[in-house]
Amino acid sequence: MRQMTLLAVAASTTLLLSGCLGQEQDSNANRNAEAKDVTLTITSNSVAGGKNALGAAWITDWVIPKFVEQQKAKGVNATVKFDGIGSDDKEFKTKIALDFNTGSGGDVMEIDGIWLGEFAQAGQVKPLDELVGKDKVDSWDGWGQIPDAVEALGTFEGRRYGIPIGTDGRVLFFNKKLFAQAGLPADWQPKSWDEIIAAGEKLKALPGVTPIQLNAGTVMTEATTMQGVLPLLVGTGKQIYDNGKWLGASQNIRDVLGMYQRVYGGGLGDPLIQQEAKGRDRSFALFAENKIGILLESDYFWRSVVEPTKGVAKMADRNTAVGWAQIPARTPGAGVGGQDFVSMSGGSIRVINPKSQFPQQAWELLQFMNSFEATKARLAGTAQVTQRDDVNEEVLSGDPMLSFIATKVLPTTRFRPGLADYPKVSSALQQATADVIGGKSPDEAAAGYQEALKKAVGEGNIAGG
Repeated sequence: MRQMTLLAVAASTTLLLSGCLGQEQDSNANRNAEAKDVTLTITSNSVAGGKNALGAAWITDWVIPKFVEQQKAKGVNATVKFDGIGSDDKEFKTKIALDFNTGSGGDVMEIDGIWLGEFAQAGQVKPLDELVGKDKVDSWDGWGQIPDAVEALGTFEGRRYGIPIGTDGRVLFFNKKLFAQAGLPADWQPKSWDEIIAAGEKLKALPGVTPIQLNAGTVMTEATTMQGVLPLLVGTGKQIYDNGKWLGASQNIRDVLGMYQRVYGGGLGDPLIQQEAKGRDRSFALFAENKIGILLESDYFWRSVVEPTKGVAKMADRNTAVGWAQIPARTPGAGVGGQDFVSMSGGSIRVINPKSQFPQQAWELLQFMNSFEATKARLAGTAQVTQRDDVNEEVLSGDPMLSFIATKVLPTTRFRPGLADYPKVSSALQQATADVIGGKSPDEAAAGYQEALKKAVGEGNIAGG
C-alpha cells in the first residue's frame, strides 16, 4: 500500500510540475489559443551524446531557439523544453504510453509509425482535427510536399494523427559486376517475379555466388517480414491488414511462400544464412565481397551498409558496382492498387499530446518542425530521404540512389499496420518462411500460418484462408 501511495503522489507531482500539461479538463481545440506566455515540451527518443544525438542537437540548437524567435516576433513569450530519452524502442514506447495515460509528457511527441494504430485505438492519441480544428490542419501548406503514400504513415482509419518525420523505401539491389559476368544488363529492371528468378538462374552459373538473398526465417525477425514477406505480398495485390481484418492463408500468402520455395528450393538462395544469428550482417558482407547477386533491402543498405567510407560492409566501388531496381509485382498490374511496382516503408511521426494545455501553439510548433527549413536543417548536411518532396529534390540531387527512392519508390510504397497484434502476425509470417526453407510446401506452411494467426488475433479477425 505504501508503494502504491508513493506512486500516486509521484504521478500527482508530475502533473503539478509539468509546465505544459495539466489535469484532464476541457478538450477545446481553442484552449489558451490567445495566450502570450506559453510553455511547450518536445519529447523524442534522442539524447545528446547518445541515441540519435544529431536529432537531439537539432531540437536544442536549431528548433527551439528559432521557434522561440518566431513566436517573439508575434508577441508571444514561448518557452520550449526538450525531453530527450535515448532508450531502446521498447522502453521508450512504455514511457510514452505511461505519459499519455497520466497526462504528462511532451506537447509534441515523436513516436514510431508502427505504434500509431495501437495508441489511437486506446484513445491515447487523437486526430489532429479534433485537437486543433479541421480547417487549420487542412490549410497547412506542408501537406502538398508530402506524397500521399508517405502521409499514410501518420494516418489511421483515414484520419490524420500526425506528420511523418522521414521514411525509407525497399528495392532490389544488385551487383553490376556479377550481372556483367552473367550476361545481365547494368540497367536491369524486372517486371515480374519470373524475371527475378530468370536473373537468378543466370547468376547461378557463377561459381561461389549466391544468386538471390531474400530474408527468411525467425532468426532474421522483422527483417524477414519487411525485407521479404510484405513487399512480396503487396505485389500480389493484398496487404496484411485491410478493412479491419488480418489476411489469412489466402492464395496471396501461398503465392508469397511459393516465391520463397522458388528461391530456396531452386538453389538460388542460401538457407544457412537465414539460420545464422547474424545472418543479415553476413549477407551484407557477402554482397560487398561480390558473392551475392540480388538483395532485397531498404535504402539503409546504400547509405549505411555499403557506404564507401563509413559503412559496416564498405564497398569502395559502390557508386559503380551497385545497381538498384524497383520491386515488381508478381505480374504487371498485380500489385496493390493495380501497381506494376511496389515497396514497403517505415518511419516515425510527430503527434500532439491530447492533454496539451496549448494545442494551437503545439500545432504551430509541429508545423515549424516539419517546414522546409527545419527538415533540411535536421539532416545536418547528410543525404537521407525525408518526408518532403521539396527537401528531397534539393538535398538528394547528388545521390542517384536516394533520388530514385524519393521519386520512384515512395509514390508506390505501403506501411505496416500500427496495431498491437502486428508483432504476433509478423512472427507467424516469419515462421511460415522458415517452414518453406526447411522443406515444407507452400500449402503446408500456409496452413501452419493460418493456425498461428487464429491463436494470435482470433478467427473472427481473419479474412481469407
